[in-house]
Amino acid sequence: MIVRVSTEGQYELEDGPLERMHELDHACQAAVEAGDGERFHACYEKLLGLIRDEGAELDDDDLRGSDLVLPPPDITLAEARSEFSGHGLIPD
Repeated sequence: MIVRVSTEGQYELEDGPLERMHELDHACQAAVEAGDGERFHACYEKLLGLIRDEGAELDDDDLRGSDLVLPPPDITLAEARSEFSGHGLIPD
């Protein structure tokens, strides 16, 4: 799976961290729905950290398409409301 983090780059991940990504995605969604910006940002940073740690960063000239595009690390709670609205970012 290739994951793009907007404004940052692309990472290639094996299927191993997918379950943990789903858990963090659901936790981020719950924080957004609760209007808890601090909890959302902590959770989203964990999600991005997992992708950075478990994924292999792709070179800029690697033109493979992304399977998943995530918002930038500095996303606001207001912006996250539209991104996470009714569902998470990672398809089940």
